[in-house]
Amino acid sequence: MNNPAFQPLVLASASPRRRELLDQIGVWHEVAPVAIDETPVEGEAPDLYVLRMAREKALMCQQHWHDTDRLFLGADTTLVVDGRIMGKPDSGAEARAMLARLSGREHQVMSGVALAGPRAVRERVVSSRVRLRPLATSEIDNYVATGEPLDKAGAFGVQGRGAALVAELTGSYTAVVGLPLEAVTDLLYQVDQPVHHWWVAADE
Repeated sequence: MNNPAFQPLVLASASPRRRELLDQIGVWHEVAPVAIDETPVEGEAPDLYVLRMAREKALMCQQHWHDTDRLFLGADTTLVVDGRIMGKPDSGAEARAMLARLSGREHQVMSGVALAGPRAVRERVVSSRVRLRPLATSEIDNYVATGEPLDKAGAFGVQGRGAALVAELTGSYTAVVGLPLEAVTDLLYQVDQPVHHWWVAADE
């Protein structure tokens, strides 16, 4: 990329799904995962939680990077049921309990993104709604047996086999996967780094 104004974005995440989504819209990026304490603060609202997580990831990545003129993207996604955050299951038994709780019900998926640059941090939260089909016990057991639910908030992923469990999705599909591309695109426009410039920057 010859244009210095369009250096690769730095993604503060090891998620292959987030990388694939950035690739999908043609945003050049490098990966620099960070580890932070992801424990919610007592009484913390889910939307504020995902924004805090995204912001802390972006800022920690920026702090440890040699070039602070770059843009650093942090993201976090969580599932919310009855106003409470549902994290990743610790075991197959917990995954089955989570799926049984979600069976036939609607829940929220909150996805926060933060873009840290030289002068400011811009952030956005996107809320989507997902309703699962009523799930038979055998269906839950077989899904858990695939291993897919064990690293997913709420014990299912819409981008994998879990798509077969979904009855309805309202909002942003990419936010439910883990990175709301509409929000990322808007934040990049705000810092005068429109996505479409990456498509031609290599030739400039």
